[in-house]
Amino acid sequence: MDKRKMLPKRARMDSMRGPIANGPLQSRPLVALLDGRDCTVEMPILKDVATVAFCDAQSTSEIHEKVLNEAVGALMWHTIILTKEDLEKFKALRIIVRIGSGVDNIDVKAAGELGIAVCNVPGYGVEEVADTTMCLILNLYRRTYWLANMVREGKKFTGPEQVREAATGCARIRGDTLGIVGLGRIGSAVALRAKAFGFNVIFYDPYLPDGIEKSLGLTRVYTLQDLLFQSDCVSLHCSLNEHNHHLINEFTIKQMRPGAFLVNTARGGLVDDEGLAAALKQGRIRAAALDVHENEPFNVFQGPLKDAPNVLCTPHAAFYSDASAQELREMAASEIRRAIVGRIPDCLRNCVNKDYFHGGSALGGGALGGAPLAAPAAPPAPYPESINGGYYAAAQAAHSTTAVHDAPA
Repeated sequence: MDKRKMLPKRARMDSMRGPIANGPLQSRPLVALLDGRDCTVEMPILKDVATVAFCDAQSTSEIHEKVLNEAVGALMWHTIILTKEDLEKFKALRIIVRIGSGVDNIDVKAAGELGIAVCNVPGYGVEEVADTTMCLILNLYRRTYWLANMVREGKKFTGPEQVREAATGCARIRGDTLGIVGLGRIGSAVALRAKAFGFNVIFYDPYLPDGIEKSLGLTRVYTLQDLLFQSDCVSLHCSLNEHNHHLINEFTIKQMRPGAFLVNTARGGLVDDEGLAAALKQGRIRAAALDVHENEPFNVFQGPLKDAPNVLCTPHAAFYSDASAQELREMAASEIRRAIVGRIPDCLRNCVNKDYFHGGSALGGGALGGAPLAAPAAPPAPYPESINGGYYAAAQAAHSTTAVHDAPA
C-alpha cells in the first residue's frame, strides 16, 4: 500500500500567513483599486510601501490578470460584487478594504476561509448621510422637488387655487412621528436632527441596550410592526444581511399607516421595489425617497418604479461631501498600509471577518457598523393603552390625528 495515501490532509495555512513581504530586497507589493480610476488620495499614503494601480472594473471578468495573480491588497467601492468564486480568482490577495461601511457586496465568510481579511470604514460621512436623510424627508413633506420642477417646466401660478392644487399633499412636520429602523451612528444623528424639526421620534433596534432611548430623549419600540404602525414617516438606517432582505415589502407595507412616507439611505436591498411601486400607485404610501437601490447603477426608467408616482431617487450619493470623501479614502488607504507593515489580521482596526480566520462563528450584530435586524429582542415591556389609541386600534392615517376605521388593508 502506498503510505503517502495514508497521510492526513494538510490543513490550510492561509489564516496563519506571515506579514506581506515588503523588505528592501523584495519588490513592493501590488495594491489595486478595483472599481475606480482616481488614486490621488491613496497614492501619498501608500507610495513608500506599495505599488498602486487601478482597474476601473465593473466585475471580476474585467480585472487585469496581473492584478488577479499579484495583488496583495484591494480597495473597492460598492460597484463590484465578490462571491466565493470571484475571491478564488485572486492568487495573492490578503486584504480587501471596502471604501465605505457596508460589506454586503463581499462574501466575508468565504474571504476569511481563504485567508483574506475584509475591512470597512465605519463612521465616515455620518453628518452627510444624516443631513441628506433630513433633506429627503423635507422634500417629501414640503414637496419642494416636485414644485421646483413645475416652475422649471413653465407652470403658471396665478392665484391661491393653482398653488393649492400644485401643493396638494404637503404635510406639517410638527407632531408627526418619525420611525427610525436601526439606531446606529447615522440613525442617532437623524433622530437628533428630526427632534429639532418637531418630530416625535421612535426607533426599533434589537441590538441596543435598554436605556439608550432615555439618554437621547427618544421612544423605543420592540417590534418592527409597532414602528410601522405608529410612524407617519419611516426612515431606514440598518445594514443589509440575509435576514432583512426586502424588509419593506408588500406585507410590511400593509402594516404602515395609510399615506405614510418612506425614506431609504441605508441599503437598496432593504426595500422590495415591486411592493413599493404598487403601494405608491395605490396611495398606500404617499411618497418615497430612495438614495440607495437594489440594482446599481440605478436607472429610474427601468424596473418596477419607472411608472410609480411620487418617488424621488438620488444616485447613492448621501455619503458624499468633499470633506467626507477625502476622509473616507484616507482611512481606507491607511488600513491597507497597516496590513502591509503589520501582521494580518491583528494589526487591522476594522476587520469584519476576523473570526472566520480560525473557523469561528459569524460576527455579531453591530460588528458591521450597522444595526442588523434579525435576532429577537428581550421581552418588551407592556405598552400603556394610550399609545396610538391602543396597539390593536384601527390603523390611523399618517399626518392626521383622526383615526381611519376603514383603512384599506
